[in-house]
Amino acid sequence: MSEQHTPRSLIVTFYGAYGRAAPGPVPVAELVRLLAPVGVDAPSVRSSVSRLKRRGLLVPGRTEAGAAGYALSPDARQLLEDGDRRIYGPPPARTAGGWVLAVFSVPEAERHKRHVLRSRLAGLGFGTAAPGVWIAPAHLYEETRHTLERLQLASYVDLFRGEHLGYAPTAEAVARWWDLSSLAKQHEAFLDRHEPVLRSWEARGDTPPSPEEAYRDYLLALDSWRQLPYADPGLPAALLPSDWPGARSAAVFAALDEWLREAGARFVHPA
Repeated sequence: MSEQHTPRSLIVTFYGAYGRAAPGPVPVAELVRLLAPVGVDAPSVRSSVSRLKRRGLLVPGRTEAGAAGYALSPDARQLLEDGDRRIYGPPPARTAGGWVLAVFSVPEAERHKRHVLRSRLAGLGFGTAAPGVWIAPAHLYEETRHTLERLQLASYVDLFRGEHLGYAPTAEAVARWWDLSSLAKQHEAFLDRHEPVLRSWEARGDTPPSPEEAYRDYLLALDSWRQLPYADPGLPAALLPSDWPGARSAAVFAALDEWLREAGARFVHPA
């Protein structure tokens, strides 16, 4: 297991890919079995599950057979459902469509919420246009509105739609609002790790994937990928460098998803 893949992250990734379909709590012993192929040992599974429980993401329960297990909390399930469109959906059309601006004001007595707002907007893919002014492609408006309402932060924020009419070319402005070099490196790191995996599977031709191998490769790819559609908000292609790697990394993940996800499910639910 690389430094990128932490036990907690892999457990969340497992629940996002397969655990949501479980009819009840996933037994702890089953979690240990399912995390072993990606290099997580039993003590790490148990300690990570305890941390996720303390954070309110997992709730304890009993299976029909009486075994101890864990299920997603309602909040965690909502977070995963919110993420499906970005993680599994087609990449947004990278054409000019205007911008959504977020401006917030938090009373001094509630200043701790400023950090929460900043982190949530950054997590949605917003860049910083100016101090206190956050910007994202307009296609993120609905998701932003929904997220702020769900987190009970909407009363502190004003949202606007608009066009960039500044003196600097928009492409130059975008390079100030987002760290494009860092985003490109994240895409390239994903490609370095997972494009060879895809090519290896493609080279096997019609040979059916081994369920355990498919599960392992898919879970690792999904764990790497699921942060990228949030870091990269889907900026218009005309505003990005000509060698932008985002479309290629999205295509590699989509191919791995199609190739391995269902085969991996046969390891999660053996016949």
